[in-house]
Amino acid sequence: NRFFFLVQYRALIFPFLIRQGKPTPFFTFLLALLFCISNGYLQGRSLSSYAVYPSDWLKHPCFIAGFMGWLIGMAINIQSDHILRNLRKPGETGYKIPRGGMFEYVSGANFFGEILEWFGFALACCSMESFAFALCTLFILGSRAKQHHQ
Repeated sequence: NRFFFLVQYRALIFPFLIRQGKPTPFFTFLLALLFCISNGYLQGRSLSSYAVYPSDWLKHPCFIAGFMGWLIGMAINIQSDHILRNLRKPGETGYKIPRGGMFEYVSGANFFGEILEWFGFALACCSMESFAFALCTLFILGSRAKQHHQ
């Protein structure tokens, strides 16, 4: 399942790919962990217990558009993370502006990709829980993108 690949990428693979950066405050880590556990539970519970889809849902335009948005967003997110990881050479410090990929169009391409992913997921699922998560993602990552842009 592609959803679980992305969760595994962000939670298990990505942390081992990044170079040592600034330490994350424990309280921030704890809040993020609680949010991810709560959201994972809500998404899983919603899809496994409450969601009812017609037998031809995988052919429905909402599902197809949502899946394509999710897939494109994931590709943008992974490519943007790769560009960010390779901005500086080992031991190099200082601010660098990322170039290439979606960074040519938006300053927070990694944030844009992740927001697109979760709105695509929400469209494909058509549930209140998935839409709520997409909105949370927009507000949280949108504010981070604005800070990074400034």
